[in-house]
Amino acid sequence: MLDNLKDNLRDAIKKIVKSSGIDEELIKELSKDVQRALLQSDVNVRLVLEITKNLEERSLNETPPPGLSRKDHIVKILYDELSKLLGNETDFNFQPGKQNKVILLGIQGSGKTTVTSKLAKFLTKQGYSVGVIGADTYRPGALVQLRTMCEKSNVEVYGEENNKDSPEIVKNGLKHYEKLPLDIILIDTAGRHKEEQDLLDEMERINKVAAPDLALLVIDGTIGQQCFNQAKAFHNTLPVGGIIVTKLDSSAKGGGAIAASAATGAQIMYIGTGERIDDLEKFSPTRFVGRLLGMGDIQAVLDLAKRLENEGDDVRLKRISTGKMNMEDFFYQLEEVTKVGSLRGFLDNMPGLSGMVKDDQLDQMEDRVSKWRFIIQSMTTDEKADPDLLNSSRIKRIARGSGWSEHEVKELVKNYKNSKNMMKASKGRQMQGNLRRMGFG
Repeated sequence: MLDNLKDNLRDAIKKIVKSSGIDEELIKELSKDVQRALLQSDVNVRLVLEITKNLEERSLNETPPPGLSRKDHIVKILYDELSKLLGNETDFNFQPGKQNKVILLGIQGSGKTTVTSKLAKFLTKQGYSVGVIGADTYRPGALVQLRTMCEKSNVEVYGEENNKDSPEIVKNGLKHYEKLPLDIILIDTAGRHKEEQDLLDEMERINKVAAPDLALLVIDGTIGQQCFNQAKAFHNTLPVGGIIVTKLDSSAKGGGAIAASAATGAQIMYIGTGERIDDLEKFSPTRFVGRLLGMGDIQAVLDLAKRLENEGDDVRLKRISTGKMNMEDFFYQLEEVTKVGSLRGFLDNMPGLSGMVKDDQLDQMEDRVSKWRFIIQSMTTDEKADPDLLNSSRIKRIARGSGWSEHEVKELVKNYKNSKNMMKASKGRQMQGNLRRMGFG
C-alpha cells in the first residue's frame, strides 16, 4: 500500500531512531525528509508545509510525557500530524426496520463495480442482509461482472440486460426488493459518457428515483490531486456522504487522493487495498498512518484481542496469552484470522510484519492455512491437547487421514511451536514499546 510514501517516511524515521542525540538540525532534516516524501506522493503543497511546520515546532518545544523518550515522542508527533491530515474516522449508521439505499458514484475506471461487490460482502459479514442493483448500462459486461462477483457472497443482483434507461432500472430494482427482508440496497451506476455533463445529469435523475440514504463516491487512488475536481463535480450534483478510495495497493499518488478527498468535506469511509474480494476495509486515519510509519496496526490487533475475549473462554485466552496454548487453541486462532478478513490484511496489521510478506509468499501461506485445518482435524483429542505426543508413527497416521504429506504435518507442528514462542515474546518490552509509541500505553 503506497509503497514509495511508506518507504520514504520509514527512512526519515530511521534517522531519528539511529541518531545518538536529538538537536534542532536533526529535527529540521526530518522535516525536509517528510516534506519530500509527501510531495512525491502528490500531497497538496499547503498541507505539506502545515504538517512539517507543526512537526518542527512541536518537536522543538514539547516536553515528552513521562515514560516516553524524546525520539519516540517525535515519532508520535509525526503520527499525530499525519492523522490530522487524513480527517476523522467516520461511519454511516444504517437505520433498522427499513431498507437503507446506498448509491455508488464515480468515473469510468475508478473500480465502482468491483467495490460494490466488495462492499456487499463486507456488509454481509457484518450481519446485514444486502441486495444490489446493477445500473451501469454504458460499460459492456458490467452487469455480468457484478453478478459473478456478488455470487461469492450469495448476494442477489437485480439488472436488466436489454434496458439502457438507468433510472428506470433503479426504479424497477427497488420495486423488486421492496417486499424482501433487506437491510441495505447497493446501487452501482455508470461511470462513463461522451460528455461529463451527461453523466452528471444521469446521476441527478437516479438520485430523484432512488432518494438514497447515502451516496458514496468511488475514487481511483492512483490519480492524485485530480480527484478533488471529480469529487467537487459529483458533490454539486448529488451530496456525497462518504468516499471510497480504491487501488491503494500500488500507487504512491494515493497520498494526494486521500488529502484531496478529505478536503472536499466528505470523509473517507472505506479503502480498497488489493484485488481480492476481501480487500476492502473501513478507513481509520490513525491505523492507516500507523501502517505507513511501519508500526503496524496496533488498534486492529487490540480489536482482535477484544473479540477473542468476548467470544472465547477465559481458560483458552489465558493459555494463548501465556504461550501455553495447545493445538486446539492454535486451530482456534487460524479460524479467527479468517474471520478478520484476508490474510494479507491481517499481516499488514501486525506490528513487525507489516510489509514483510510478499504476494507470492502470501499465496503460499493461505494454502498452508487451508492444509493445516485438515491436518488438525485429523488429530485425536489427546494429540490436540498435547502436541508433544506427536511421534513419527502418529505423524504418519495423521498424514494419511488428512490427505497431506508427513512433511506438511511436521511443518504445522513447527509453526505451532513458533506461534507459542511469539505469544510469549509479545509480553515483552518490544510490544510495550510499540504500544507506547502508538499512544495506547
